[in-house]
Amino acid sequence: MLANLTKLVTDVDGAWGAAIGGLDGLLVEGYTPTATDLNLLVAEHAGLLRAANSVYTQTVNGGKTREFYVRGEQLSVYLQPINDEFFLLVALDGRSNLGQARLYMREAARNLGGFL
Repeated sequence: MLANLTKLVTDVDGAWGAAIGGLDGLLVEGYTPTATDLNLLVAEHAGLLRAANSVYTQTVNGGKTREFYVRGEQLSVYLQPINDEFFLLVALDGRSNLGQARLYMREAARNLGGFL
């Protein structure tokens, strides 16, 4: 799992952290070359993803959330569900390439699906 996360951070332009998180908000595995606490990112974004899942499936009948992207002034976070319990997160800086992140995340989520 760590190899998949390291590959995301090294191969995606602007990526500075990657993690596997549970919808319960717990970090399963993470990689970042910085001192950033990925536990906090996973916990906060798990709550956002749970809320989006609830709205899409129950309120607007839109089906399961397939991607989730939050952009701030200085960073953005992209989530890709792996299965009903786990998701893949990548943290991106202002010079990131979202298209590249989406492509690499889809592949990584497929690869990780067999482990989780």
